[in-house]
Amino acid sequence: MLSPTRTRASLLAAGAAVAALLSGSLSAGTAQAAPAPEAGTTAASPHESCRPEGLYSTPGVDVPYCTVYDNQGREKMGADHQRRIIGYFTNWRTGKDGRPAYLANNIPWNKITHINYAFAAIDSANKITVGADGPNNPNTGMTWPGVAGAEMDPAVPYKGHFNQLTKFKKLHPDVKTLISVGGWTDTGGYTDDATGKRVNSGGFYSMTTNADGSVNQAGINTFADSAVAFIKKYGFNGVDIDYEYPTTMKDAGHPADWTLANGRRAGLVKSYAALMKTLREKLDRAGAADGKHYLLTVAAPSSGYLLRGMETFQVQKYLDYLNIMSYDLHGTWNEHVGPQAALFDDGKDSELAGAGVYTTSQYGGIGYLNTDWAYHYFRGSMPAGRINIGLPSYSRGWKNVQGGTDGLWGKSAATNCPAGSGLTKCGDGAVGIDNIWHETDNNGVEAPAGFNPMWHAKNLERGIVPDYLPKFGLPANTSLTGTYTRKYDSTLVAPWLWNAQKKVFLTTEDEQSIAAKADYVVNKGIGGTMMWELAGDFDWNAAKGQFEQGSALTSAMYDKFKAAAPYGNKKSAPAPAMPTDVINVDVDFGQFALGDSNYPISPKLKITNNTKVALPGGTEFQFDYATSAPNNAKDQSGFGTTIVRSDHTGNNVGGLKGDFHRVSLKLPAWQTLAAGASVELDFVYYSPVSTPSNWTVTFGGKTYGIASDLARGVTVVEPTDGSGGPGGPGNGTCTAPAWTATGEYGTNAPVSHKGRNYKAKWWTKGDEPGTTGQWGVWTDLGAC
Repeated sequence: MLSPTRTRASLLAAGAAVAALLSGSLSAGTAQAAPAPEAGTTAASPHESCRPEGLYSTPGVDVPYCTVYDNQGREKMGADHQRRIIGYFTNWRTGKDGRPAYLANNIPWNKITHINYAFAAIDSANKITVGADGPNNPNTGMTWPGVAGAEMDPAVPYKGHFNQLTKFKKLHPDVKTLISVGGWTDTGGYTDDATGKRVNSGGFYSMTTNADGSVNQAGINTFADSAVAFIKKYGFNGVDIDYEYPTTMKDAGHPADWTLANGRRAGLVKSYAALMKTLREKLDRAGAADGKHYLLTVAAPSSGYLLRGMETFQVQKYLDYLNIMSYDLHGTWNEHVGPQAALFDDGKDSELAGAGVYTTSQYGGIGYLNTDWAYHYFRGSMPAGRINIGLPSYSRGWKNVQGGTDGLWGKSAATNCPAGSGLTKCGDGAVGIDNIWHETDNNGVEAPAGFNPMWHAKNLERGIVPDYLPKFGLPANTSLTGTYTRKYDSTLVAPWLWNAQKKVFLTTEDEQSIAAKADYVVNKGIGGTMMWELAGDFDWNAAKGQFEQGSALTSAMYDKFKAAAPYGNKKSAPAPAMPTDVINVDVDFGQFALGDSNYPISPKLKITNNTKVALPGGTEFQFDYATSAPNNAKDQSGFGTTIVRSDHTGNNVGGLKGDFHRVSLKLPAWQTLAAGASVELDFVYYSPVSTPSNWTVTFGGKTYGIASDLARGVTVVEPTDGSGGPGGPGNGTCTAPAWTATGEYGTNAPVSHKGRNYKAKWWTKGDEPGTTGQWGVWTDLGAC
């Protein structure tokens, strides 16, 4: 989150080697299977009843979930907080530069549930860092003499923002704080205390991934150990990872990182999974020792382009929850003028239209540059309550906009792109009074982006010339040119300001759009909202006759959420109910092509039978994937993949109507999946999906769930195989001839061996049954 620019590219334009610039915090990766529980067991931990559905629990550790969650697996946040209200609190708005300060005493502590503190970085030794201690360090050393409410707590052994957060948490013990690591600037480096300049050290990229693309487990362990020690030292409740970006898409993230990161792209997804697993396990062990559960979260992308290079975002199971950066969906990284945080698609997005998304049949007409699409992407693999949608408290904007309706879906092309942006084509960003939160390049040149706190946008809307302009380098006698007229599209749920005289378009967020998004959160059972950043929220200062920093948007969310029903805590749809008996069958989507080669999206689906019985031919597997992708997934391996239920069909104008497509596929009739064996099939789909979930396996007259879905209230069992497996009708006697190493067996010849029956597929001699695998000569008919 922190830069006026972000990398974006057309999601589904196959072969497009495009990368535009994005600011925002995110995460992604590949997952490793959880250790399989023993059959006949339920969780032994007394805290299991409080574990959120789908959350991985470190083996052998009694994680104290009940210190954070209730017995339904929902987070405890205070009686008047049924949904999360998360605010990013940044360390650079100290007021020492003459601009308005935003300190801990400005936070609306009674209205929020969580604070993400931005940002910590990773130093050259792979450890978390917020810089060297000293009076100029805003995190641990700075003070604000004479500022009411910003007095230091003398009982706390450090100063700065950390002292203030600790002080106010004593007064508001339900509010949790997390240290956010990374962000746009600090993902691939850190700021040198002596020079004040960024050191391009590699950060997340080199800490997690070696130059050859292999996992840097030593670096990951060092970082994770330092992160655990850090939160314990400074009193944080957890770690928020803002890694931008572990994707295979070339030129994603900060341009200064491209040289190093691009060489590691093939390994970033795997190493990100290793990072998240390591953090989860070390936090779990620390939490068990300390008697309190520590949170692990990420800021996740809403960009379909980035998500396409993140496989199926397989790290969900390690996260308490994720925050979607459902903003920066349009900005001056290209010429397309539109809202940066629309709730819904309207079927008219000029960027999507230009990429053929609305007209190419495989895409189903589904527009993916909106919050609803991003929410449903993650809903395919997580309970709604472990997802929070992002809200911007800042604007983005263009000047010299041509066409569109009041600028909406018009175009604005720049002749020169900002230095250091890595772009050769970009939008013509608004500047001056339309860009007061602007950043500058290394030469002090303004980055044009229409980047403003929402309180400044409100003043422009009202035609007010505020008194703070000199603090942002503008003359006090600055006058406004033209009228900034508020516009609102109810289909998109998006307001903006349009200055017809200047041809300036500024995205905004206000009371009407926030109310609609809060209603959406409540109605969908979503966990809550995350705001980047608290300092952009507004209130009216009647004495001065202008808008200033405040909490109007935060208060609007609080008022909507305080009496809401509890959030959704189940991964699956309400009906039909998922089985409570689950078996150890593992599934994995892997072997994705890299970057722009990954279209159509064609992974291998690997199914592994970790039970003690064979799965017979005809065994049916069903699973859900998100309606953010069209209902046209298929396989190319003869497993007969069909869509057996769709909660949404057609385009998504005004929103997706349901959460899941239900898929069925079957083992071919001639094929048995032996105990311990795996089978792979070629799978194909056309828009990114998060990890498919809610699996069932049906054979022998019974349907089971799978243990790796990590559902609540289930029992791991050994299945009945229908021909004598555990719980089946077998009589314990093998009547088929016993196999011998010297015997010769023709096609369909029956034998028994080590308590199981087999049938030969072709003539064989010397091939031991149970050792030849699924493609071998022997078909496993089950126990006898």
